[in-house]
Amino acid sequence: MKKVISLALAASMALSLAACGGAGSSSAATDSAAATGEGAAAAEATTIKVAAIETAYGTEMWQKVADAFTAQTGINVELTTDKNLEDVIGPSMQGGDYPDVIHLATGREAALTEQFIKGNLIADITDVLSMNVPGEDVKVSDKIAGGFTETSLTNPYNDGKTYLAPMFYSPCGLFYNAGLLKEKGWEVPTTWDEMWELGDKALEEGIYLFTYPTTGYFDAFFYALMYSTGGPEFFEKATHYEEGIWDTPEAQTCFDIVTKLAQYTNPITPAQANDQDFTQNQQLVLDNKAIFMPNGTWIVGEMAEAPRADGFEWGMTALPAVSEGGDRYSYTWFEQCWIPSGAEHQDAAKQFIAFLYSDTACQIFAESGAIQPVLGIADTLEGDNKLFYSIYDNGAKAAMGNFAAFTAIPGVEVRTAFFDPVNSLVSGSITEQQWIDGVKSASDQMRANIIE
Repeated sequence: MKKVISLALAASMALSLAACGGAGSSSAATDSAAATGEGAAAAEATTIKVAAIETAYGTEMWQKVADAFTAQTGINVELTTDKNLEDVIGPSMQGGDYPDVIHLATGREAALTEQFIKGNLIADITDVLSMNVPGEDVKVSDKIAGGFTETSLTNPYNDGKTYLAPMFYSPCGLFYNAGLLKEKGWEVPTTWDEMWELGDKALEEGIYLFTYPTTGYFDAFFYALMYSTGGPEFFEKATHYEEGIWDTPEAQTCFDIVTKLAQYTNPITPAQANDQDFTQNQQLVLDNKAIFMPNGTWIVGEMAEAPRADGFEWGMTALPAVSEGGDRYSYTWFEQCWIPSGAEHQDAAKQFIAFLYSDTACQIFAESGAIQPVLGIADTLEGDNKLFYSIYDNGAKAAMGNFAAFTAIPGVEVRTAFFDPVNSLVSGSITEQQWIDGVKSASDQMRANIIE
């Protein structure tokens, strides 16, 4: 089994992975005993390997959670964290040596999680939802907020089963310097027409309307835009590549808005829109060289030590409505945690995932600004997070979901087809129609290879 999986993985990941990493093993019998709490000696003999992406939340919280899990269950955790996690764990997985749990979201440049989804290399964790949270007398499903285990981000195959656990959710929207708008007497736009008016006004003072960290941030932006132009029905059809969907008026509106927004974008943005320099684009907002940027609530921690203009104050707004009185949407982005189907200790790994929703783990994560999608957690927040997580209480509607999974197509990814061309729109090296043609071509291929 490991050999078959490793061969498939090596083929699908050859272009995106390089570096070194490793994982260990122990007997399945020992693993099962540890996962069910049978025998202290067996539990002590079990070590699961957990690999987690290092983000603005830092790594200390993961070690604290791992230690708390070991204290609760007796199952040891060998933790690996890195900002370029794909490079660290990729080569060993190509050799058939897998972490037992991986915390790595979709939408990253290396697209490792997407490769596992397309290769059917992720374990079914539906049974985790009916498990009790270790140390608590409550089921996992009773703690996770509604809707989070019912989207294509967690159930990518549309088969009624859950494969990825929802983690660290963040309302996404347009972040800005509220202090700048107060100083200038400018209002936050509620429609796109008002947005263009503000853009013209700001340019007269040498300030650009828009920037973005990387084109990857257009996923949450574009999803919310699709909801606002055509509602949930259009979103569902578009994200499942329905034939002719990109020729509809709703789709044209989406393309037109992004293309026009490119004209109001700080021109230095594309050169810095990569995983190494993206904070320089975020700095444009802190320096009043751009007003809005798409982002998530993690931005506060990520830029906590960065210099900023006098009077800087974080603000966040949902996307403007397409027309006066129309719906405004804020996409709810969340990360994912999953178990490779080739992992040695799947029972113990499921115990670990269940523990991630414990009160203990949620409190540890929240101390670093990482908010788990559990019921009632927003009531415990303060400061900027209180402002951000109340966006849905202030008129914005929640958008959730993403493009349906499809089997691997050489050179074709959602990000490369839909979002990466924004760099070229800003620089003027492609036209809107060329972008649309590329989307339609890629969408046809995705539809033909959709995983049902």
